[in-house]
Amino acid sequence: MYVVLLGPPGAGKGTQAQAISQELKLAHISSGDIFRENLKKETELGKLAKGYMDRGELVPDDVTISMIEERLSRPDCAEGALLDGFPRTPAQAEALSVMLAKQGKQIDVVPLITVPAEVLVERLSGRWTCPTCGYVYHSVFNPPKQTGVCDTDGAALYQREDDKPETVKNRIRVYESQTAPLIEYYQKRNLLAEVDGTLPIEHVTQSLLEVIKKVG
Repeated sequence: MYVVLLGPPGAGKGTQAQAISQELKLAHISSGDIFRENLKKETELGKLAKGYMDRGELVPDDVTISMIEERLSRPDCAEGALLDGFPRTPAQAEALSVMLAKQGKQIDVVPLITVPAEVLVERLSGRWTCPTCGYVYHSVFNPPKQTGVCDTDGAALYQREDDKPETVKNRIRVYESQTAPLIEYYQKRNLLAEVDGTLPIEHVTQSLLEVIKKVG
């Protein structure tokens, strides 16, 4: 069982990926984790990627794909895996398909967590961080007792650049423009299954599990 999980920033994709991989005993393959691991261990691929990153360039597809291929070849992926953060483009999706086909495997389903842009903006731009203890509050879902002040140490909360409404809106626009071709790629192959990401976390998990088990 090989699953590609898609969803915009703020959709709770990371949380859901962990819950699903635990429930279904699937290896959780996060492209971010793989990058960090290769950089930390200074593997050949890690050094190669670092060279591009140090020059401020995008890491080419073939380097990313090789990292994913190496990760998929490990024993914990023999029975399947849940991919999170990869592929990001139709070219990467095609490479993944070829990679799996070599082993007589394929992508079984691509759940897409859908959340309206205005809800994503509310979720992401409501985050406020304590500069001292690093605790993250949310103006709607987890507000501090006193607005703008940390409950623990009384420090003035600040908003990270990433969490400011304009930055958030831009991140969502970038995601939509970049991911639209990928969504279309999987739609054409009848692999896409949309799940409502505005529901409570456990309901979203349940919906995702139903979608995945249907093809399992």
